[in-house]
Order: sequence, then C-alpha cells, then structure tokens
Amino acid sequence: QVQLAESGGGLVQAGGSLRLSCAASGRSFSSLTMSWFRQAPGKEREFVSTYTGYGGRDYVDSVKGRFTISRDNGKNTVYLQMNSLKPEDTAVYYCAARIQFDSYRDYRRYDYWGQGTQVTVSS
Repeated sequence: QVQLAESGGGLVQAGGSLRLSCAASGRSFSSLTMSWFRQAPGKEREFVSTYTGYGGRDYVDSVKGRFTISRDNGKNTVYLQMNSLKPEDTAVYYCAARIQFDSYRDYRRYDYWGQGTQVTVSS
C-alpha cells in the first residue's frame, strides 16, 4: 500500500552532517505518521524521530538539539537532518510509516519500512 524509498546515508567524520530523505508513495502522505529508526550491530532497533500527520514531532533524547525532522507533503517526503554527528550515531537508519499516531516509538507497530541506509560516523 505504501512504498518508501530512502536515500542520503554515507560516511562522515565526527561533527559532520548528513540529510536523510524518505519518499513515500501509495496513499495520502499528509495523514501518515512518519518516523526514523536506527539499528546498530548487536542492538535492538531504536526510535530516533517522528513527524505525525497532525504535526507532532518528537526525538529520542540522545539526538535532541542535533537532529531535525521535517516533511514536505507536496513532495511526499520526510527528511532527517543530522548535525554534529557522533560515532555512536553509526547505524542503519530506517524510514517507517503507519496510519496511527499512538505508540510511535515502538518499531513493532509500524506497517511500512524502507530498505535502510547505512550511516557511518568516523572518529
């Protein structure tokens, strides 16, 4: 029903920046809760940020002040601007979407996922 296409990952030095993009297709984008998760080797998938269809935004504490989520409903795209990157930000980053806006920090509740994009931050 919904397809997600991610881009923007790569290798960056500590303190650098990356912008991840996730383009959605298949249904009304503006009504979707769009979120970013990440998963590092040996760790469980972790919530990073969300932007609901109602305009609510949230971040995990470890990225507050460094990451900014935004969305362009005209382009059906959500972005994650990542500044002041740290080696501990290294992970595969996933875009995820769901119709509901409750429990948005729980990856198990999401219906649609992108393929994942690798972010590597070198020290």
